[in-house]
Amino acid sequence: MSSDLDTAAVESPFPETFGRQKGYEKRAVDAFLAQARAAFEADEPGTLRSTVVRETAFPLVKKGYAIAPVDAALGRIEDAFAAREREQAMSRRGARAWVAESRQTAQVVLDRLTRPRRHRFDRVSVLRYGYRVDEVDLVADKIARYIASGDPVTPDQVRAVAFRMQRGGYSETQVDAVLDAVVEVMLAVG
Repeated sequence: MSSDLDTAAVESPFPETFGRQKGYEKRAVDAFLAQARAAFEADEPGTLRSTVVRETAFPLVKKGYAIAPVDAALGRIEDAFAAREREQAMSRRGARAWVAESRQTAQVVLDRLTRPRRHRFDRVSVLRYGYRVDEVDLVADKIARYIASGDPVTPDQVRAVAFRMQRGGYSETQVDAVLDAVVEVMLAVG
């Protein structure tokens, strides 16, 4: 199990950005990777959770680490922590309880994503920018098919989703929360 985390840590340092392109601040990335490694090796439940890995953000600077390789490593680290969390939860509560909880979360997400198009999430005011409604609806349809009938979608694909902005678009906070829940469900069922 620790080989997943070791691989991500060995790949550091990551390639640097150059020119005007910004990347993640190296010290922040290195410090987080050291923290993640120590938490994973300590093997104590709750020291660092997969959700914390998913929500981690780094400052953008010139001559930082290239974003894509760092994000890929974070995805692998999140997967490793999620697998451990799944094993620990199943041993504490049993597989049935774990599956039931994951199913319940998946149903809540599915209920949200199968609402009528253009009405799946709250909208920001017409004076503010939110996620493009048509793009979010396309992704929502794909994820709903994944949950309902098993159409192929990976956690990395959900993590990599990016939307353009529009005035009066969907609330970023709501959309991001649902995408996080989708990744959580995907990792929970392994």
